[in-house]
Amino acid sequence: MALTRIYIVAGELSGDILGAGVMRELKARHPGVAFRGIGGPRMLAEGMHSCFALETLSVMGLVEVVKHLPELLRVRRTLKADALAWQPDVMLGIDAPDFNLGLERALRSTGITTAHYVSPSVWAWRQGRVKGIARSVDAMLTLLPFEADFYREHRVPVAFVGHPLADEMPLENDRQAARKALGLTPEALTLAILPGSRASEIRFMGTTFLAAAEALCRRFEALQVVIPAASPARHEALAALLAEHPALAARITLVDGQSREAMVASDAVLLTSGTAALEAMLCHRAMLVAYKMAPATHWLAKRLVKTPWISLPNLIAGEAIVPELIQDAATPETIAESLSAMLDDADERAALEARFATMHAALQRGASARAVDAIEALAAGQSLNQASFNEEPP
Repeated sequence: MALTRIYIVAGELSGDILGAGVMRELKARHPGVAFRGIGGPRMLAEGMHSCFALETLSVMGLVEVVKHLPELLRVRRTLKADALAWQPDVMLGIDAPDFNLGLERALRSTGITTAHYVSPSVWAWRQGRVKGIARSVDAMLTLLPFEADFYREHRVPVAFVGHPLADEMPLENDRQAARKALGLTPEALTLAILPGSRASEIRFMGTTFLAAAEALCRRFEALQVVIPAASPARHEALAALLAEHPALAARITLVDGQSREAMVASDAVLLTSGTAALEAMLCHRAMLVAYKMAPATHWLAKRLVKTPWISLPNLIAGEAIVPELIQDAATPETIAESLSAMLDDADERAALEARFATMHAALQRGASARAVDAIEALAAGQSLNQASFNEEPP
């Protein structure tokens, strides 16, 4: 059936990127399709009529959410009324689960078909939320295969569509070209350090990572270290830390952005957890994940989180293929020891790089096209065929 109206609500810039990809694919298949909801610059460029600015939903932290709650509830009521008046074929919420799932539930109760793109971390903590998700959506569209497994176990219709980052990043990359682009010595053993994009991550891990790097530079005389700074503020904080480690000055290259290039250039990567670990996997590089947080946060996380690992490569693999050093285990000594073993074993690194390339290919599915496949099936009143949406790629 031809789709004519799609309601899309994205909550932040990452959702704007995903939404724009879905809109492009929908326009290619259904010329004349119209879009309303909330979107950012990329979605606006694709023809979105945005009822509110994207930043309206970009509220982070408990205190901030509570402060803005009356406004957020007003926005949700307005969007509900707008969608009911417009009567879209499908309403698609992209991420922002605390906002979107409530809107999706309200619209679904009136008969509008709803889907949610990007699963919340319900598989990791507060798993009881899946019951509310089941009442809110006709289908969940997931980026990762283990997420789809979780929803199938709980009998929630799901489509594993693949990860847009996997689509974006090539299955082959050139280590030597990346080193040349960053001004690094082409043949030297190289370590990339990604201490995180948040100020708190630099505060908790910066000194630890640099102390580990000092130990590694004593162990490997030709080792070169590249550190990408995620923003000008992070660059300033890292430069201040490096000033306290003058012995490292000649061995470290601090660059602005270019985290992906730094990872491709490396033989091994030291990083905090999060999307960076997934990117390192998609760059096919051996890595060590080390992470510290405030003691109270760690105490709470240990009691709430239900997964055996924190890094996405291990969660995707279903086994510990990436070493994780968390909280008290993340000392300069243990980090340096683990990385020394990694840097000493070229054969093990090569095997892991091949494993990551295979995992990359499994995630590289054309996420936008598969998301639209699911939207079309839902709009036509078809149940998602789990076999076709979750089979291994050719």
